[in-house]
Amino acid sequence: MTLPRSDSPHLRRAPEHVLDAQGIRQVWAEARAGRRDFLRRAFSGAAVAAGGSVAAGVAAANPVAAGAAGEDAILKPPAHTMGLGQPVVTDGYGNPSKFEANVQRRQSPGLTQTNQASVSFAPLQSLFGIVTPNGVHFERHHQGWWDVDPRQHRLMVHGLVARPMVFTVDELMRLPSVSRFHFIECGANTGMEWGNVAVPTVQYTHGMLSCCEFTGVPLATLLDMTGADWRRGRFVLAEGADGSSMTRTIPASLIRSGEVLVAYGQNGEMLRPENGYPLRLVVPGVQGVSWVKYLRRIELGDQPFATKDEVLHYVDLMPSGLHRQYTSIQEVKSVITTPSGGQQLLTTGFHSISGLAWSGRGKVRRVDVSADGGRNWRPARLQTPVMDKCLTRFSADWSWDGTPALLMSRATDDAGHVQPSLRQLRAVRGSRSIYHNNAIQTWHVQPNGEVSNVQLAA
Repeated sequence: MTLPRSDSPHLRRAPEHVLDAQGIRQVWAEARAGRRDFLRRAFSGAAVAAGGSVAAGVAAANPVAAGAAGEDAILKPPAHTMGLGQPVVTDGYGNPSKFEANVQRRQSPGLTQTNQASVSFAPLQSLFGIVTPNGVHFERHHQGWWDVDPRQHRLMVHGLVARPMVFTVDELMRLPSVSRFHFIECGANTGMEWGNVAVPTVQYTHGMLSCCEFTGVPLATLLDMTGADWRRGRFVLAEGADGSSMTRTIPASLIRSGEVLVAYGQNGEMLRPENGYPLRLVVPGVQGVSWVKYLRRIELGDQPFATKDEVLHYVDLMPSGLHRQYTSIQEVKSVITTPSGGQQLLTTGFHSISGLAWSGRGKVRRVDVSADGGRNWRPARLQTPVMDKCLTRFSADWSWDGTPALLMSRATDDAGHVQPSLRQLRAVRGSRSIYHNNAIQTWHVQPNGEVSNVQLAA
């Protein structure tokens, strides 16, 4: 029996939704038909209730601080202070508390046809800071995952090189390594929101997103070891060893900078099998499909390779009917994770708005938040460290007076790009796309405190 974590006195956690498959199929059908049946509930009376002391807000909801009689939880010693706890190394690999059992990555029923070619979503609403624990890192597989024997795995580097080479995992781990923090986002993240409001919580709207410390060898180092012809070699083909033979073209300019890694480590340990053990590519700022898992082959060439996963999938359908190819950079984006869809505010007064921002073009420079649907904006605090092509945590104080509110965040990166509204994005991209939706997300706070996913008509 699992015990869910209890709600705080101020916020009820989002329920662990099991989405209705028929509902998702209907949303996709409406999106393909180009219908725009968006929620148009009029917003009235809500305004940014900025200000309010944090200490005052906490004190008002704290019976001890307010002078009430104490409670047994503080006045009487609990059992765990009166006896021996469990022995050391009860579990050889530690596990979360049983009270956190609901913090899991989850699949969306109806999103994909098979469990092998599917995706699981990270529980963004339950995470802190910027690092995603390995156990809840989102997954995207095209032919299922494997636990590959590292002693038998090989990486071949060939093409426009003087000396083709084959590396064992052990040989790669003996080379000088680097460790860097980067986000990885699936190109289809938030894709179900193109046509209409499709899913209730931030786990399903934005959960194809994670951020980790990756350790490995710069791909440029391996190519230099093989005598790469950098004059003619302008593109690299990366191929995975899973059943789908995932293959992606990567510009050599990204590789020569040294930022692209052949990684074996994630958050201080070896990669998990679901995330490409024993080797994966790390391509900072680029959509996750290019971070090829179970990496087995690197080929240097003089032109894009136009593989099956580049001409049929991960292309952007434009309003004209044409497809854009090789639009792999993940543009500036943000989302509020608390309060967010499925949660419920249980008290008025002070609340902390918290969320994540990121950009595939560099660092996050600024995040603004609005509680009135974008009529008024104010700057949020950026939690350090703020790193290149990495998640950035932001927060803002908010005093809720019990009237309806529309919560939004808008990020700006150090290249000057500003996160667009959904209306602005649709004006350029239409409403029938799947990939690269970086539009502003809106959460509707109702008078009873319930928070839901909405889209604004204008």
